[in-house]
Amino acid sequence: MIQEYQLRVLPEIAANEQKLKEYLTLEKGLRAQDIQAIRTLKRSIDARQHTIFVNLNVRVYLNEMPQEDEFQQTIYKNVEGKPQVIVVGAGPGGLFAALRLIELGLRPIVVERGKNVRDRKKDLAQITRIHEVNPESNYSFGEGGAGAYSDGKLYTRSKKRGSVDKILNVFCQHGASTNILIDAHPHIGTDKLPRVISNIRNTILECGGEVHFETRMDALIIEGDEIKGIETNTGKTFLGPVILATGHSARDVYRWLASNQVEIETKGIAVGIRLEHPSQLIDRIQYHNKNGKGDFLPTAEYSFVTQVDERGVYSFCMCPGGFVIPAASGPQQVVVNGMSPSNRGTAFSNSGMVVELRPEDLENEKLKIENEKWDELCEESQSSSPLQGTLGMLHFQEIMEYSCWLQGNRRQTAPAQRMVDFTKKKLSYDLPDSSYAPGLVSSPLHFWMPPFITERLSKGFQLFGRNSHGFLTNEAVMIAVETRTSAPVRIIRDRESLQHIRLKGLFPCGEGAGYAGGIVSAAMDGERCAEAAGGYLQIE
Repeated sequence: MIQEYQLRVLPEIAANEQKLKEYLTLEKGLRAQDIQAIRTLKRSIDARQHTIFVNLNVRVYLNEMPQEDEFQQTIYKNVEGKPQVIVVGAGPGGLFAALRLIELGLRPIVVERGKNVRDRKKDLAQITRIHEVNPESNYSFGEGGAGAYSDGKLYTRSKKRGSVDKILNVFCQHGASTNILIDAHPHIGTDKLPRVISNIRNTILECGGEVHFETRMDALIIEGDEIKGIETNTGKTFLGPVILATGHSARDVYRWLASNQVEIETKGIAVGIRLEHPSQLIDRIQYHNKNGKGDFLPTAEYSFVTQVDERGVYSFCMCPGGFVIPAASGPQQVVVNGMSPSNRGTAFSNSGMVVELRPEDLENEKLKIENEKWDELCEESQSSSPLQGTLGMLHFQEIMEYSCWLQGNRRQTAPAQRMVDFTKKKLSYDLPDSSYAPGLVSSPLHFWMPPFITERLSKGFQLFGRNSHGFLTNEAVMIAVETRTSAPVRIIRDRESLQHIRLKGLFPCGEGAGYAGGIVSAAMDGERCAEAAGGYLQIE
């Protein structure tokens, strides 16, 4: 017999199967000798009160052993010789589009401008070692996309675009821990995700698909109102309908689309900094315990959100026990992001702390930063302000990142400031230890960053500090700048067919097209675009 129970237990019980078995016999009246196995289905931590509880949904096997697998397998068939679909980009949107195409009996041709996930790692090391960014192989470009080496968090609130469980099961099928099926905020970890991505690529190849690395799409082939394929930097042309999943940092793609009258529109993003605390401090705050997380709890997470002067101020992509990383995708940029290894075991915890920015805000004088990048982009956009037009938000990102590069001594050294000093508009004469490997330089962020952002961040920090005692502290360091929270444009597509509103056979996909916000939502959108491409080719 199989029974399921909702339990609310202390962390030491949740962490030990024998203690959990004893709890079930005591609280549920089960006989210990009847319990053959216990499988946890869902797990979450309730840290709202001083006594911490773990909420569990468990399946108990009485007088029988589990027969079913811990995850559901998807069958992938051979698609050699089948109609082909071009998938541009090997991030989660592109990879899951390719897998879904195989399910549908279509042959994916994946084109990725960066390197495979293993070789890509060498270029990431160079950013820290010699402060050199390879514009085709970095934290944004390469197999696995931006998520491969920036944390691998799988949490999403998006439920309407597809099956979250399907995506998580596919990850498990390719080597991810089945814990991601259980935890409320699933996380693979940057140390584990590359192997999973390699396994997905192998599935694509074994089924007859193709994957081309260091192959950048330079142009779409357009005939009338229809996409016929793509041209690449290698001289190769690939023909077929196109799923465009290039990620949120493919600025050359946005510029090509804009200059070739392919309809796009500017969209809102969020901009701010990466905030880093000692992880033990966050543990003490979140678990209401001077000893921190103890032996049975994971490194603590937090989530803050408020409204300041009619704009959202909130934490983003919180990385407990992680690192702050250099996420520039080209020269003369300093951009930061965060990641955590699977054990979340470093001495630091970080998150983006960002301010909502809407397209209409680009007219606000409090956003202006005057430097040579502003003038250069004015000339490019043939406007008195580079923040006008469909690429306005992209230009704002570039100006902010260039300013950080200047403040960081024209290297990947990042400008930084202690948290309380920022709220008091004081220069930090020294900085705390940090996980940011290229190094920090003290900089008055309150002075040179746009007031539209700094004033709201300061008010938000003060509110968060009042609500969570100890959070607003000079032990925490602000590292600039966080700009790659989402795509700065949306490639406009039809809501039903998912095709571009004018060009048949073009399926804008995932985060780079403005329709997703993370690994899982991009993967779900990739599956939907694959299904739409199948419909376009009249594949049942």
